[in-house]
Amino acid sequence: MSGILYFVPTPVGNLEDMTFRAVNVLKEVDYILCEDTRTSGVLLKHFEISKPLKSYHLHNEHQATEKVIADLKSGQNIAIITDAGTPGISDPGYLLAKAGADNGLEMICLPGATALIPALVVSGLPNNEFLFAGFLPQKKGRQTKLKQLAEEKKTIVLYESPHKINTTLEQIKEFFGEETKASLSREISKKFEETKRGTINELIEFSKSKTLKGEIVLIVNNSI
Repeated sequence: MSGILYFVPTPVGNLEDMTFRAVNVLKEVDYILCEDTRTSGVLLKHFEISKPLKSYHLHNEHQATEKVIADLKSGQNIAIITDAGTPGISDPGYLLAKAGADNGLEMICLPGATALIPALVVSGLPNNEFLFAGFLPQKKGRQTKLKQLAEEKKTIVLYESPHKINTTLEQIKEFFGEETKASLSREISKKFEETKRGTINELIEFSKSKTLKGEIVLIVNNSI
């Protein structure tokens, strides 16, 4: 009988965001896949979880997936976690989910931490419909993607790194227009959590006035 593949969300900031169910699942599986064994080792130690950790990240997921599928078919129960958030959402996990589906294996994703929903809720922008675009292409196809997104009437959710946020905000102003409403959230669920709301020009001024740290969630809407 085949095992079960669990997608287990981990805190994006505060360790208290870890669910009881997530801890229990990680204690019961045969081994855990993770992006960085050092980062995940800290989490597991905190919750007194003693299970083997195996690296599974963007640079080895193609090769590692075949072995994981074989282990699942042999009856092992396996969990995948990332450094923070829900596996498969702008993090490794999709290829494994596809392979699991292609092989008819049982997969369970636990509900839990993700950065985009808290940022969307506190943005004050319409959230009855939204488009999650994740990270923009770094170079090739970036302008094409921005033009495409600028035509959307829904609220758009983007992820961005601190050292690229100024460039991204300027590009959003260029493609979406100066009247675009936006919200910038960073350090979600951490000590220095912060959200800035306003026009795209106000966010550009805010971003340039200080050195932003931590992963950033950018919420944009140019239809209101």
